[in-house]
Amino acid sequence: MRKRSSLFTAAAVVVAACVVLAIWFSHRDRSEPADVNAQTVPTASVAPVVRDSISHTLTLAGEFQPYQVVEVHAKVSGYIRHIYVDIGDKVHAGETLAVLEVPELDAQVQGTVAQYARSKDEIKRAQHEVVRAESENQSIHADYIRLKQAAAAQPGLIAEQELDDAQAKDLASAAEVDAAKSALAAAEKQSAYASADNERVHDLEAYTNVTAPLNGVIIWRYADTGALIQAGTASDVQSLPIVKLSQSDLLRLRLPVPEDAVRYIHEGDEVQVNVAAVGRTFTGKVVRFTRNVSTETRTMETEIDVPNANLTLMPGMYANATLQLERHDNVLAIPIQAVMQNGNQASVLIVDAQNRVQSRPIQLGIQSSSRAEVVSGLKEGDRVITGAQSNYQQGEKVRPIEAQPAGEGR
Repeated sequence: MRKRSSLFTAAAVVVAACVVLAIWFSHRDRSEPADVNAQTVPTASVAPVVRDSISHTLTLAGEFQPYQVVEVHAKVSGYIRHIYVDIGDKVHAGETLAVLEVPELDAQVQGTVAQYARSKDEIKRAQHEVVRAESENQSIHADYIRLKQAAAAQPGLIAEQELDDAQAKDLASAAEVDAAKSALAAAEKQSAYASADNERVHDLEAYTNVTAPLNGVIIWRYADTGALIQAGTASDVQSLPIVKLSQSDLLRLRLPVPEDAVRYIHEGDEVQVNVAAVGRTFTGKVVRFTRNVSTETRTMETEIDVPNANLTLMPGMYANATLQLERHDNVLAIPIQAVMQNGNQASVLIVDAQNRVQSRPIQLGIQSSSRAEVVSGLKEGDRVITGAQSNYQQGEKVRPIEAQPAGEGR
């Protein structure tokens, strides 16, 4: 009897222990699942789909070139009496660069002046001759008219021979008037020629002052004081220029635009030009392009004009020019890192309202370096995973960590 009682007591102890363990495990199960789940659910970096402005840009490298480069020659041959500029000097259009000495030209100037004065005297002499001839013609013609009238009034009073002689003298005096007028016209033409020759020689004399044809910088000097300079118009002589002048207050930047971007290039488009050598960005404009794609490089040469009034930039410097090809405003945009490409099909992973991963095919529009336009497949506010997409499975539950959107148009 006592043995049976001991067995019942032992069984009761075992049952009580089981109940206590069950209650303990029950409390444990209710208190720990959140922590356990929190440790096992992976995190995902997400970004919201927002409305933004996106620009499709193209950055190309180029080298600055002067707007114009001119080798300044002398119009006449001569010795350099003075040269006033050297390399690096800034000059203005019309400024005297050098003065030539041409002794024989002075004699030509004096000769043409004398010839022109002589031609003026010839005109005066011819004018007087015309007046004399006209006066003589009027007198002779009056005599002939009187004789003719008398012969008509009294036939036989004037001999026919006398009347014929009077008429011949009248015609001869008229011819002398015409000859005097022709001589006057010839003298006037000779005077015009002498005047033109005088102006020509004076112009040549003016060319002894060699002036700058444009605003610019002297980038090379070829001659010194006393050097003999040949006229730049002589085709049979290899004439030496005096200086080389570069127009640098406006620079050209030539860029090879790829074939697929040619359709976006228009005259007047603004271009941002970054010059690392001076640590500044300048604004230029598309001013001309060849309208021809090279068959070798598949690019089109395009020129950007960049103002350089204070000569901060120098020809030969390298620059990176950013052309804005397209711009779309108020469009759905996502980070470029969120896009997955499979051939021609683009897709993203989104995190739905239950924090589960879903794959979503999308159609893209234009893209920038950091943002992509979404034409279809997403709506504003959707959350897209922005990295390590291969680590997530369809339907997997994640803990999203949202990053602050950094829109381009903001």
